[in-house]
Amino acid sequence: MNTRTSDKYVLAGVMGWPISHSRSPVIHGHWISQWGLRGSYVPLAVNPVALPQALSGLAALGFAGCNLTLPHKVDALACVHEMDAVARQIGAVNTVIVNPDGSLRGTNTDAFGYIQSLHEAQPSWQAAQGAAVVLGAGGAARAVVWALADAGVKDIRLINRSPDKAHALAAAFGSPVRACPWEQRADALADAGLLVNTTTQGMQGQPALDIDLAALPLHAVVSDIVYTPLKTDLLMRAEQRGHPIVNGLGMLLHQARPGFAAWFGVMPEVTPALWQAVLATL
Repeated sequence: MNTRTSDKYVLAGVMGWPISHSRSPVIHGHWISQWGLRGSYVPLAVNPVALPQALSGLAALGFAGCNLTLPHKVDALACVHEMDAVARQIGAVNTVIVNPDGSLRGTNTDAFGYIQSLHEAQPSWQAAQGAAVVLGAGGAARAVVWALADAGVKDIRLINRSPDKAHALAAAFGSPVRACPWEQRADALADAGLLVNTTTQGMQGQPALDIDLAALPLHAVVSDIVYTPLKTDLLMRAEQRGHPIVNGLGMLLHQARPGFAAWFGVMPEVTPALWQAVLATL
């Protein structure tokens, strides 16, 4: 159904706890306005203990679906009636679609968002140009690793302060992912074509990421999924060395596109105007 020619008012939103910091209402609101659609996208503060009831109430309230942010992405796995292979392999749901019969379908668009942002910011990046070093082993790391493996990266080195989490994630994905010790993080950069920070280090109010970039080849792309600040200490140091860089805002913008398409019937684009609208809130 093309909602542009429909009289139906489409309702969607984002569930989180807390939720006031989310930029998703700005992103989706921009697209609703751009396309002249009848609908709203609202922030929904949902306590974790109430997540099953909140999700089960979407259909009754007339919602087309919702996004999920911290801390709901993993818990939602048990609340949806069906999920696709991407959500199952990543082990998290960030987008819920209400089916015509009222049942809930879960997917994960973070991997799509990451790889799209990488190609947008650095079109020359190719999976064949070297190993990828991924710092962190949480939910964001799982999405990034899935995206890179799907893109054809043959050597993904996962490095986390807690080695157990890195080994567990590597075991879950199998080849081409392998865990490397945190103490060897600088050495792991030696022949890499991509470095990705998925940890919160470097985020506003957090300590800077502690990693020596000296061994990283200068052609390697340096990417940080943190977007507050837009240019983290890692990205500033990488840029000073001459590396191509990718900030975290692109991932946030691109991951929103498939959900919007499922709910509103239009696949939106990430435009300079959208960037400006979101940057104005940072």
